[in-house]
Amino acid sequence: MRRLVLISALVASVFNLPAQARDFNFQDVVDKAKTLAQQSYQAPEPIPRSMQELNYEQYQGIRFKPEQSLWRSSHSRFQVMLISPGLFYSHPVKLHIIDAQGVHDVPYRKDYFTFSDEELERRVPPDLGYAGFKLTFPLQDANIQNQFLVFAGASYFRGVGRDNTFGISSRGIAVDTGLASGEQFPSFIEYWLERPGKDASATTVYGLLDGKSVTGAYRFTVYPGMPSSLKVEARLFTRDAIQLLGIAPLTSMFYYGENSPRPKGQWRAQVHDSDGLLIHNGDSGEWLWRPLLDPRNLEMDYFQTENVRGFGLLQRHDQFSHYQDLGAHYETRPSAWVETQGDWGKGHLVLVELPTDSETNDNIVAFWSPMKPVNKDQSLSYNYTVSFGDRTVGNEPTGQVINTFVGDGNMVGGGNVAGAYRLIVDFAGGPLVKIPANAPVLSSVIAGDNGEVIEHFVEYIPSEHVWRLSILAKPAEEKPLSLRAFLSKDGEAVSETWTYRLPANNAILGGG
Repeated sequence: MRRLVLISALVASVFNLPAQARDFNFQDVVDKAKTLAQQSYQAPEPIPRSMQELNYEQYQGIRFKPEQSLWRSSHSRFQVMLISPGLFYSHPVKLHIIDAQGVHDVPYRKDYFTFSDEELERRVPPDLGYAGFKLTFPLQDANIQNQFLVFAGASYFRGVGRDNTFGISSRGIAVDTGLASGEQFPSFIEYWLERPGKDASATTVYGLLDGKSVTGAYRFTVYPGMPSSLKVEARLFTRDAIQLLGIAPLTSMFYYGENSPRPKGQWRAQVHDSDGLLIHNGDSGEWLWRPLLDPRNLEMDYFQTENVRGFGLLQRHDQFSHYQDLGAHYETRPSAWVETQGDWGKGHLVLVELPTDSETNDNIVAFWSPMKPVNKDQSLSYNYTVSFGDRTVGNEPTGQVINTFVGDGNMVGGGNVAGAYRLIVDFAGGPLVKIPANAPVLSSVIAGDNGEVIEHFVEYIPSEHVWRLSILAKPAEEKPLSLRAFLSKDGEAVSETWTYRLPANNAILGGG
């Protein structure tokens, strides 16, 4: 027996992992979620109303003391900063630490925070609790702890790669997003953080999710770096039927870009956290790129998939010159990519675009939804990896869309067809890099919704090292303009498929 104990300790030392508490594992969270689904839904206990009514400045004045970070005293590379409830964080969550001695609660300590408002500090109850947590890791300098992953608010979590600033968010689940019936927001109500070894390069977080129609157990194995990745294991249990279940949802912001008019008074060329949706469909092998829009009305697009291999919201415009914004630095916002594990079967990639008149609103959501109905008392399992990094995070091998421009097709430089649009799509990278400038690269363009493709042709631009596709197309009366296009050489596709849907109610043709 003594030899067995010594061998176990040696293995833990070699792999630099703590000896996990014997009385806790992922199955415990699964069992909790399953039991919870068999009970009536109880909304989380809210924090005091005075804390919910804090304004942004007051809430920002509540700051966690970095020197109080969990595991700081042991000089662990992974440390944990705690987040105060308040403002839009309307309820506390339970936090636990798992180590070799067992499972330990993390009690609320008001003295872990500084308060810029002394009166507010006096009013904060001693049992307020925490809204979530931030994980830190020395991404760039061994002596500096960088915040790279935040779990807080409903089922949201945000991550960054080594060279990114925070932008896009992911979620544990989406329920009825974009539907007239109204969206539900299940929440992570309890977390367990597995204490890693001092020099560990990965750590594990468990989450218990609860909502009106669904509960869930999650295991996140976290790998910081470039990119930062989370290996996700999700086990879901439905209380009720769900009309539109969203798996691995991503939430972002698109205010305006190169493919949309600049709002009145705006001097920046573009403002967005993401500029397009990328999909890798499994059975067909197709890579599809859909530029984002800020529509005048809610828009929902469904892309049919079979065994989808990956999808993500990407920030392909990653140069300061694209934005000229020294405050927001949109060029450093991360792209997020979901890589599926196993066969997810038939389903749809759903893109929800909400109108916004401000860059402060997240108005873009993308997720995968199963084609089979999601009924009451079902159990579902999904495994996938979410990565936060630069524009290459999807490892796409083919030619990519780098620009999409849209204008009037009945003016100088656009064309001479009333009611038509001129669209310019620039492709680069992948096999296009090795194709000679005089090679016969062809374009394939089709229109949906009874639209008409009037002309299309391809030209190489040496100064930009891009292949430019120019399209003149006209939608059917009072219909959106729906187009699909890709480049080919010698009968083989050399680019991803560009797909575009411009609503009939838009500001391109002098509509205001």
